[in-house]
Amino acid sequence: MPHIVAIGTYLPSWGCDTHRIAGDDEDAITLAVEAGRAALSEGGAVERVVLVSRDLPLVESSNAAVLLAGLGLDPELEVDERLGGAPATLDAVSSARPRTLVIGSDLDPAGAAAILTGEDGLQVRTAARVARSLPVRTRNADGVVHDYGDPRLLHERGLVASLAAAWLDTPVALAGVDHDRAIELCGGEPPVVPTAGASAGLFALAALAESNVNGPLVAVEQASLSGVTVAGGGAAVYRREPTAQPRPQTRAVAGPDIPISLAAYERAFEAKVRWEAGRHSGSEELDFPPRYRLDDAGRLATDYELVPLPRVGSVYTEVTVHIPVPGLRTPYSLVIVELDGVGVRALVKVTGFEAGTVRIGDRGRLTLRRVAVRSGVPDYGYAFEPYAPATPRTPSVRSWGAA
Repeated sequence: MPHIVAIGTYLPSWGCDTHRIAGDDEDAITLAVEAGRAALSEGGAVERVVLVSRDLPLVESSNAAVLLAGLGLDPELEVDERLGGAPATLDAVSSARPRTLVIGSDLDPAGAAAILTGEDGLQVRTAARVARSLPVRTRNADGVVHDYGDPRLLHERGLVASLAAAWLDTPVALAGVDHDRAIELCGGEPPVVPTAGASAGLFALAALAESNVNGPLVAVEQASLSGVTVAGGGAAVYRREPTAQPRPQTRAVAGPDIPISLAAYERAFEAKVRWEAGRHSGSEELDFPPRYRLDDAGRLATDYELVPLPRVGSVYTEVTVHIPVPGLRTPYSLVIVELDGVGVRALVKVTGFEAGTVRIGDRGRLTLRRVAVRSGVPDYGYAFEPYAPATPRTPSVRSWGAA
C-alpha cells in the first residue's frame, strides 16, 4: 500500500480560474518540473521518477535529462515516461514503491501535479482497474485528431458502464470529467479539479488530503478507468497556483528560424538547465556561465567544478523589448537578476507577468522555462518570475492584438 508524504501542484499564470493556459515558454516538462519541485519542498529522497502526459515534447528521444536537471535530481535516476491520461497516473500511484516521485502534466487545460511516496503518510490502495476500448477521440502519429463527437455514447457506454464494471463504492472524487458530471456521480461534494488529463487525479488527491476526506477516487479517460481508495493518514500539500490573469497580447513575425547547434546545446546543457556556475580550484569566485580561465602563469585552466546557484534574487536592471524578432513573441522583458548571497548576476527573460510591469528591486525566483524551439528541438533555460511587481503600473506596450 503506497504512502504519500507530499503533494505538489502547479497552475500557469494565464487563463481563468476554470481553464489555465500554458505560457509561450511553458510545455509539459516545465509544468512537471514546477509540480515536482513543489512536492520536494521539504526534501526527501527520490529513487525513481514517473512522468505521465499526453503532451511529451520529445517522443523519438527522452525527456528524462531535462526533467531530472530541472528537479535538481541525480542524472542517474530511473525515469519512466508514460503516454497516458488520468487513469495511467493513478495506476502509477497505486503501484509506486517508497521514494517515488509521480508527476502528471497537461497542456489543455494546463496544469501539473506530483506526489512523493515514503514509508508513511496518506495511505492509498488500489480499488479498481477497467480497460475497455471506446476510441471516441483519437490522435495519430502525425498529430491529426479525429473526434467521433458523441458525448452521450461516451457517458453511457464509457463512463457509466466502466463504473458499473468496477464494482466500486460511490466515489468521493472523480478525475477526467467536468465538475457537473462529477457532482452527478459522486457522493457529497467532490473537489473541483482544474485539469482533465494526467494530472487530474493528483489534483483530486491534493484536495482530499487538505480536507481529510477518505474514500474512492476514480480517474477515467474515455472508457478506461482506474480507482484508488484513500484510506487515511496525512500528506503535506504545496501549491504553486498564482492568481489567473488574461494572457498578454503579443505578436509573432515571420522569418527564418534560428538553427540549433547540438554541439553547443550539449556543452551548455548541465550548467544551463541545472542552474549552476563554475568555480575553479583555489578560487571562491563563481563564473556564470562557466568558462575556462588563464592562471597566473598564463596557462589555460579547465578544472572548474559546477556549483548550484540560488534560485531567488532581485532585479538589478530591466528593459522591455518591442522590436519583433523571428521566433520570439514581442514585447517581452529582460532583467539582470542579482542572485542572493553569491555575487552572481544573470540575464534572463521575465515570465508570468506582462511585459513592462517588472521594476528594479523586485524580488522573485528563477524557474525552468522553454526559452526557444530551434530546428524542432526544445531549448530550456531559466526565467525570472517576480513574486509580485513592486509597484503596479500599466505597461507601456503597444497593443498588437493576439496572434
